[in-house]
Amino acid sequence: MILLLLIAFLMLGGLIAWVSERLGPQWPRWIALGTTVVSLCTIGLDTIPHLFGDVVPSSNPWLREFTVPWIPRFGIGLHLAMDGLGFLLIVLTLTLGIVAAIASWTEITSGIGFFHFNLLWVLAGIAGVFVAMDLFLFFVFWELMLVPMYLLISIWGHERRSYAATKFFLFTQAGGLLMLISILALSIVHYRQTGVTTFDYAVLLGTSLPPETEFWLMLGFFAAFAVKLPAVPLHPWLPDAHTEAPTGGSIILAGILLKTGAYGMLRFAIPLFPNASETFAIVAMTLGVVGILYGALLAFAQTDFKRLVAYSSVTHLGFVLLGIYAGTLHAREGAIMAMIAHGLSTGALFMIAGVLQERLRTRDMRRMGGLWPVVPKLSGVTLVFSMASLGIPGLANFIGEFLVLLGTYRVNIPLAVLATIGVVGAALYSLILIQRTFHGENTENWKVPDLRGVQFATLGSMILVSLTLGLYPQPLLKISKPAVARIQTWGSPPPAQETSAVPEKDVSDRATPSPPDR
Repeated sequence: MILLLLIAFLMLGGLIAWVSERLGPQWPRWIALGTTVVSLCTIGLDTIPHLFGDVVPSSNPWLREFTVPWIPRFGIGLHLAMDGLGFLLIVLTLTLGIVAAIASWTEITSGIGFFHFNLLWVLAGIAGVFVAMDLFLFFVFWELMLVPMYLLISIWGHERRSYAATKFFLFTQAGGLLMLISILALSIVHYRQTGVTTFDYAVLLGTSLPPETEFWLMLGFFAAFAVKLPAVPLHPWLPDAHTEAPTGGSIILAGILLKTGAYGMLRFAIPLFPNASETFAIVAMTLGVVGILYGALLAFAQTDFKRLVAYSSVTHLGFVLLGIYAGTLHAREGAIMAMIAHGLSTGALFMIAGVLQERLRTRDMRRMGGLWPVVPKLSGVTLVFSMASLGIPGLANFIGEFLVLLGTYRVNIPLAVLATIGVVGAALYSLILIQRTFHGENTENWKVPDLRGVQFATLGSMILVSLTLGLYPQPLLKISKPAVARIQTWGSPPPAQETSAVPEKDVSDRATPSPPDR
């Protein structure tokens, strides 16, 4: 029930924020912030005891589950469930929702109520994606999060906002339609085999598919998730959407929305179509490496602060794609860590980009320069997150990338070597960002205020989280371990035997039994 209440609470908070604008401009801001904070505290306090205790029976793979019939005639149910992977991504969603609300506090000055309505409904749609275990319900949430994000970009975005919003919507909608076709086809195949119409994830896991049918259905899912990730060459919407979105929209878009693509691959594409995914793995891994190198090259060439950070996301999500399809336990644990780490570091960099644009009225790094003596706190914080982006040891991004490269090396040495070159590229564009923005001469004679208390506290908290995960990642790896183990069982078997990054004594005993033989 907690999962349904979480989604309903975010939606209700959005409606109240919209209506409350008539009471004053501060009301929607406080309501949005309060809604996300209360939601985060509630889901954390409710779930953490179950993660580190012995509350959940070993036969139940879910920490929380809720299911009731919705449209029984077509086998559609309101089935929500959350395991360790879903919990981590929901916590990331709500955390960055708080950051987005704070980052938008002074930037959004018109339509404040409607802005926060869309912000909270995007969060509700994303949370629904992470817990929906009925494929039709999953598609509903998948589409739900697109409309408010489109409105955030098109109404409160920058100069080319209409173009960027339309491009974002067309790419993601096209991918969603391919996934819908695959969902319907999978349900029809299951009906022909059993005489039962259903969209339930657990039931469809046991569907036997001819190899050719399985491959084409898998491609439909993969295309939708690859667009959202995004994987090269399905990425053209990303730089424009990230650059033209308001700061809060950029934080949500880069920090959370992109993770729905990676989550979909882990949760649906690989377990539902294991044989086809195993056959397709080398193609997906190659696309991941291409994204790593291509994104780093384009990021290096940018002069727009936000556009550089946007292209860096292509590189980081390339590591995630590589880790998911490498198939080893280390690689998939690394992919999950990289997802969380990227959400923190890139979300923070987009918040910094918003702070700079609000103060300087420009994103052009060629006009910046010499800002370190002017805004030393902001400069220092940016340096930390740039170091995180390039994968400096001691921060969370390093753990994710290291595990991905280690797991990939065990199955494909050439791709692992090429991906490692991408780490060098990340160092180049991260150093270029710092050098052009904060060093050199202050040719524009900038005199602007440094980070304020709330902004500094927010970014400082994100540094502490990244540092904690970088120095002691075991709790996060332990939380995600049972979900990764089930993917290893349901999906394609790993090409090489290995031990987990989590010591055996820390392994949760709440893994689910294997699904029916396919």
